[in-house]
Order: sequence, then C-alpha cells, then structure tokens
Amino acid sequence: MSELASESSMQSELASESSIRTEPVRVVLAGVHGHGRWHLDNLRRLTGWGLVRLVGLCDVRPVAAELLAGLGEPDQSGDLGALIGRTGAEITILATPIHTHAYLATTALRAGSHLLLEKPPAGSLDDYEQIVEAVRSTGLACQVGFQGLGSDAIPFLRKVIADGGIGRVRGIGIAGAWERPASYFTRARWAGRRRLGGIAVTDGALTNPFAHAVAAALAVAEAEQLGAVTETEVELYRANPIEADDTSCVRLRLATGIEITAAVSLCAPGRTEPYLIVHGEAGSATLYYTLDEVHIGQTRTSHARTDLLENLIAHVRTGAQLLVPLARTGAFMQVVEAIRRAPDPEPIPARFQEQAAGRVLPGIADLTARSARRLALYSELDVPWAPAERAIQVAGREVARYQWKPDLPATVAPRPYLHPVCTLGGVEVSETGPADHVHHLGVGVAIADVGGTNFWGGRTFVPGLGPAWREDHGTQRHLRFASRTGDGFVEHLEWLDPDGVAILREERRIAVRSLTSGCWTLDFSFALTNLTDRPLTIRSSATKGRAGAGYGGFFWRAPGSAEHRSVFTADVRGEEAINGSPAPWVAMCGPNWTLIFRQVGSSDPWFVRIAEYPGVGPALAWQNPLVLDDSLTRQVITFVADGRLDRDRVNALVTER
Repeated sequence: MSELASESSMQSELASESSIRTEPVRVVLAGVHGHGRWHLDNLRRLTGWGLVRLVGLCDVRPVAAELLAGLGEPDQSGDLGALIGRTGAEITILATPIHTHAYLATTALRAGSHLLLEKPPAGSLDDYEQIVEAVRSTGLACQVGFQGLGSDAIPFLRKVIADGGIGRVRGIGIAGAWERPASYFTRARWAGRRRLGGIAVTDGALTNPFAHAVAAALAVAEAEQLGAVTETEVELYRANPIEADDTSCVRLRLATGIEITAAVSLCAPGRTEPYLIVHGEAGSATLYYTLDEVHIGQTRTSHARTDLLENLIAHVRTGAQLLVPLARTGAFMQVVEAIRRAPDPEPIPARFQEQAAGRVLPGIADLTARSARRLALYSELDVPWAPAERAIQVAGREVARYQWKPDLPATVAPRPYLHPVCTLGGVEVSETGPADHVHHLGVGVAIADVGGTNFWGGRTFVPGLGPAWREDHGTQRHLRFASRTGDGFVEHLEWLDPDGVAILREERRIAVRSLTSGCWTLDFSFALTNLTDRPLTIRSSATKGRAGAGYGGFFWRAPGSAEHRSVFTADVRGEEAINGSPAPWVAMCGPNWTLIFRQVGSSDPWFVRIAEYPGVGPALAWQNPLVLDDSLTRQVITFVADGRLDRDRVNALVTER
C-alpha cells in the first residue's frame, strides 16, 4: 500500500493531452478502501481529462456512492475475473492487501487485463514469480506502483554518478522515521502481520511504508533485477504489540560490491522527511525521494515526476516504455524474501519507549541518520535495545542465542559464540565464562595456537614451562552476515593476531532443524582460509607436550553444574577411553539432557572432558601440528535432546538423521 502522494509532472500532462487522444481506457479498481481511495482521486482527475473510464470496482464491501462522485456508476463485484470479463477492462489497478496480490494479479492478467500493481508486488518471492510467469505467458503489462521510480530525480542522480560527480560510490544509506498511531496496526486484518492464514503477508516498515526508499536506492545503484543483491543482513524489531516489524534495518551487498543500508522506524515522535545518501569517494549526494529533490553540496535541484497510471495508459495506447515493469522490482523482492525468512522481530523493552498517539522511541530519527551516515546496522551503533545477539528458533521455539560481538577481555580470546543453548524442554546445555575456565564460551570455534596466536583463551602451554600467561591472544571479529533466517545464518569473520592483523578468514554456517523424535539438531560448519603469505601452523597443547590436551576447533562447553555426567560412544564409555579416539559419534549426558556429536566429512580425534568439566569437540591437531597452506573446512552436527538417553536410543537418533 503506497504512502506517497504522487503528482504528475507538467511534461506528463502535456504528453497525455497531446498524444493520447483516443477512447478512454476502461479501468477496474480492485481494493477501494484504504489506499484505493487515492486511486479513486487519481481516476477522477484522469476521467476529467478524458483518459480513463472507471468501469468496475472489486471489493469485499459495497462502495458508497459519495466516493464515486464524478466517476459514473461502475459495476461492482467481488469476483475480479468475472468483472473484467463483463466490463472489458483494459487496465486493472490492484490495491488489495499484500497477501492477495499473487492470486488477484494472475487472475487479472489471465482475464486479459493489463495491471497496475501496488507495492510491494508480493509477500514472498514464490508469489512474485507466479506473477512474473503470468506476465510472461499473457504478454500483458504489469506496472508496479513504486511512484518514486517515475521521478526524473533518479536518472539525474545516476548521471551525476556516471559523470564522476561524487567519485566512485562506496555505499548508499537510507534513513526514515515516521510516526504511526496504534490504529495504523489495527486498520486491517493483515496490518502488522508477517503471515495470515498460512500465506506470506510480510508487512513491515521496510517492505511497506519505506519500500519506496529501498526501491529508490536499488534504482540509483542500477541494481534492480533479480539476482542483483548477493547478500542481505536483516534486523527486525517491534515496539508495538504486532507480529511484524515497526523498526528495522537491512544491509544489502550488491553484485557490483556496493553496499546499501536502510534504517527506518514507525516509532518517531513526528514525521521526518526520508532520504538516501549516496556516499562517493569525492563527495556525497542526498535524494529526498518523496520530494523529488537532489542535494549535492549547496546545490538543490527539483525534478518532475510521471504518474504511473498515465504511463501505463500511454504504454497500452501508444507502446510507450513502462517506467516500472515487474522485472525492475526483482532485487526489491529479494529484500522482501530475506525479511520474510528473517527471525521474528525482537520486542523493544518498554523502558526504552515513550507513549504518545503511538509508541515512540526517543532519538530514533537521529539513530536512523547515524546509520545512513555510517552505513551501519542498529546492532553496530551501541543501541541498548539492539544488542549484537540474535535468537535461533526451532519450530517457533527459541533454542539458542548467538552473541556475535561480545564485550570480553583480551585474555579470553574474544569471539562469537552460542549461549544459552537449550533443549526443546528448556533445559540449558551450554555454559559461558565458568569459574573453572573463564575462557570457555558456550558453543563456538576456538584454537589454542594458530601461527603463534592463542585463539582459545587463557594461558598458553609453553614446552618446558607449562601453562603461562602471554600477550598472545587473538580475536575473532564479526564482519557481516551473508544471510540470516529464523533457523540459522551464514557469517563472515576474520581472525586477528595480537597486533590486529587479519591472519584467517572464516565463513561460518549454522542451521537448526527439528526431528520427529522431539529433539533438534545444530549443524555447525566453518571454513578457515589463510590470509598470510606463509603457511600457518595449527597446534594444540598436546602437540607441544601436554598429553591428552589436543583441544582446538569446534568446542561445546556444557554446564559444569550438571551432576551424574557421562560420556560414551557406540563401543566404549568414559573419558579416558574416548579422549583421542576417532569414533563416529560421541554422546554426553547430564541428569536430564543428552548431546550427541557427529562429524561430517572428517574423522578428527575427539577431545573429551567429563570429570573436571563437561566439554567436547573434534581436535584439529591432536598429536601432530596441522599446516594450513590454503583453507580447511569442518562440520559437526549435534543432537540436542531432553532426558538421559541410552546407547540404543542414541543409535536410533543418529540413524534417523
């Protein structure tokens, strides 16, 4: 549903009056209430010019006569296909709820009508592709109602960039902060919803009211086709008691290497004019897309805008080029799909809110502006309600939290980790910073020695000396998420030595899924790439002379408070028998939980502790150092189950997987 009040340019009016002197185009409007009223006003204007005749209205409610002043007595029906057939409508304007777009758009096209489709085109990429196929198979036109893409400001700004006016583009930052009363989210059944009746709605700040901003940024970057966006990071929040987001941000990485960020909210104390900043190496340019203004330094230029219905009429009558064909919104739909698949919005605690006509987040306009300037997400701007952590869910139930920017002392080798991790029954099965080993951080990747840098934390084992404190601790630094969904993510990190020099690059993939047996699995894989110009040697303390201490790689620290701990494989039981063995799987039990670890694609010896503390992980360098010339990849699948399972039940679970 559109938020822009589009004005036709003088050039558009002259072109319409001079070149489209034929019978009025027969138009059906589907979805009259809500934003459909704006379309009624526009149809009234174009009817006065003799360009259109409203022949039909499709809505679930009768349309009052007073709304139709100057528009005659159009046919009314709840059956869009039949209505188009009766009236011979050449154009259908579709301004219905988002989740109805795919069905009604394909209905209109297959009934023989061109289409003006309100944004967003659909609530999911699958729905969008249904419309794409209908356009292809019918050969009819589909114009998408991104009115700002009819503005001359966008080609003007593209030319400024192409001519080198601001130098090479580094990125584009979007800022938008509007106010919305509580009634905005209850105005319709679909408002503020992510899904309805099993169908994707994907309503939200970025996909609906500020969709124009995202579309404009993609247009300025000339990255509008499907596939133009290669990576998407999404952060969704909500202050209102709704299912969708009212405050959100996104970072897009384009195939060209340009990054786009958008930080928006519907929880401002008042409206501020949204904008996007194009950051160039030699300057910047700001587009106020609702005003069709471009600001470059002290120079401000205003630009004309073409009404999209007028343009569609010209296309139907004279073959004029469509301004916003469906294909031009493919990259935008990639963003919609990423938001649809993202974890549900995190609620913003009441202590960070104020109450007015709607929920207010103090300082939100300044926060979105900071994001646009720095090309940063909320979690990167030290916002108290946007910590650098995210829930991971199985079947709608939170089972873990990922901390990707923990505030930790150098001596623990700071790194991202999962904690708390829980069974489906809510039993916690991870531990971080325990007194016995404060550098044990939940579930993650830690290595005792990579080319002389300690990425495990704590003391370093020195041959002939034993464990000793040294200033050799490294850091794993989060760079970005390539993707994030409710059940996992792909993350890029770099491993820094004590001087801050990146020596390794990591791609980390985490995915969870539910099993029919009532437990869930954590699929954790990582790929390490050597960034130096020399081989990097990976060592454990065992390779330096400390017997049995082969730890290093994926590592799971379980709760030290758990009593009656045990560990076993398919063949043996106990720490001494398993530590250093290459068993296909290892199971660790507490009083009311079981963890089962299985390697995929490798058979490293297992490092196991159960008596001193409970911890498990495959050892990259158990007895001999591992020399890393290029890269290595490891994958571990962990079964997380309630209850204390026996060997037969564990075997059954591993087989089920």
